[in-house]
Amino acid sequence: MEQSSPRMTTGTRETPLNSSPAVAANAEGEEIEVLESTDVLPMAPEDQWKSLFDKYDPDNSGFISTERFRDLLATHGSELDPHKLEVLLALADGNADGKICYQDFVNLMSNKRSNSFRRAILQGSRQLKGCSLRDEVGLGLPQRLVRHVAYETLPREVDRKWYFDSYTYCPPPWLILVITIAEVAVFMYYGFQLDRLVLQVSSPSFLKSPLPYHPQLRAQAWRYFSYIFMHTGIEHLSLNMAMQLLVGVPLEMVHGALRIGLVYVCGVLAGSLAVSVTDMTAPVVGSSGGVYALVSAHLANVVMNWSGMKCQFKLFRMAMALVCMSVEFGRAVWLRFYPPAFPPCPNPSFVAHLGGVVVGLTLGVVVLQNYEQRLQERSLFWIFFCVYTLFVLCAVFWNIFAYSLLDVRLPPPP
Repeated sequence: MEQSSPRMTTGTRETPLNSSPAVAANAEGEEIEVLESTDVLPMAPEDQWKSLFDKYDPDNSGFISTERFRDLLATHGSELDPHKLEVLLALADGNADGKICYQDFVNLMSNKRSNSFRRAILQGSRQLKGCSLRDEVGLGLPQRLVRHVAYETLPREVDRKWYFDSYTYCPPPWLILVITIAEVAVFMYYGFQLDRLVLQVSSPSFLKSPLPYHPQLRAQAWRYFSYIFMHTGIEHLSLNMAMQLLVGVPLEMVHGALRIGLVYVCGVLAGSLAVSVTDMTAPVVGSSGGVYALVSAHLANVVMNWSGMKCQFKLFRMAMALVCMSVEFGRAVWLRFYPPAFPPCPNPSFVAHLGGVVVGLTLGVVVLQNYEQRLQERSLFWIFFCVYTLFVLCAVFWNIFAYSLLDVRLPPPP
């Protein structure tokens, strides 16, 4: 995960990582592929794991036999997390070449999982044995929360155990919480200023804020993002906040603030740009673009990995999520076509919801499908990212030229 940097530990002491030449493995069939020389390896003289590996590799070939590898684990396995030891044994059993690559061994010890290491485990000749993470007892409340999040978001047991061993609450899931607190604070501020909490949009001063997107003020670029902090009323804020916290916080705990922030911000921008292209006279408020990007990506990930997802009552909970999304979307559609309080300016558009869904089903799914893997190594990520970038550029040109060419009659500025 992006939020944790690779490190190796001996007792309570941390050992820095230095560079080393990569070790190549035979790339036939199910064998481990060549690892790049840019991979980071621990090479400090006092490094315990390197010393142990060298002890079992007197020829410095970069490999040890699976028999010697099992001897190493039997002797020093008590110094490893039990789940990490279990994965190493699966790697030994799944390697048809009968040898273990030093690079993959170090990647595991340093919490760095290469693509070749993942393939070596998934192509193993047996499934991971031993009790599942759900069967473990004697866990404290923080550990039970991490285990719950693992089963909510990850489809493979090996990933769930890996996440359970690696997650440290440092940093905590701060991004979604900060966004939610800011939205509540802005809503309460305008609630007192406008003297209403329900249907704030009916106030004549609602759109005078510097935050909502308004077609007459589309040259103010920050409005394409800042509109998420304004909501039409407490009913709008409550639904968005519930989905944002229930889905966004667990996803951030697993995938990190950078990845989840990328999906969220892309959904927000896609929502406002989609409105500016398809519903050209309408303003936009609410965080639905970002929320729908996260929720739709998570639901799609659950459906695509249905048999592997072990969260409780998943069918019922998925149905409830779809009901909440439908209710919120239905409310937005109704409000858009309801007679506005101050014509000719229409009520806020619902198209931002659809922009968020499209981002979630494309870019969001790629992010959630590649836990612990580098997104920049995924060709599908770059395909969707390039398509998204092309959409943004086309929408920008549309906003610059189309309004005047089509002679769109816009409502007066607020």
